[in-house]
Amino acid sequence: MSVHIIIDGYNLIRRSHRLSALDQRELQLGREALLDTLAAYRRNCLHKITVVFDGASAPDLFFSSERTRGIEVTYSHQGESADAVIKRMAARKKEKALVVTSDRDIIDYVSARGAATIDSLSFEQKIAEALYGDIELSGAENEGGWTPTTRKKGPGHRASKKERRNMKKINKL
Repeated sequence: MSVHIIIDGYNLIRRSHRLSALDQRELQLGREALLDTLAAYRRNCLHKITVVFDGASAPDLFFSSERTRGIEVTYSHQGESADAVIKRMAARKKEKALVVTSDRDIIDYVSARGAATIDSLSFEQKIAEALYGDIELSGAENEGGWTPTTRKKGPGHRASKKERRNMKKINKL
């Protein structure tokens, strides 16, 4: 089953360390860098990718929807937020959708309708792993070795059916 990845564009850009630096210089640079990264990722996967940007305050020069480098780019209309567009798309796709956002309102809404979710930083890490191998974007050094703990070592708690379905979609990335 193919997954339709629906991305909250500005949420991902502003959560990413690399993309937010470009976005602060110029809004278009952040969008272009995100689309370049997704286009490179798209060459390695067969999933349909849609990026939704908030076009409520954008000039009328933007098309409401366009296709660039195999990625569908959608701008919300005047008076409508990108959140509303994402919710509508995810509600239509249901189990076939994987929504990339860190916005709790969107996560709760689309999860209730059967769509899987992944937060923006985790998705960025998955893309980096797919493109560049096993690298760490957070900047934290992993010193390795054993960490003392009093945690139980037996079988863990089995995730709920909803959580297992969500992880199944995320693992397809």
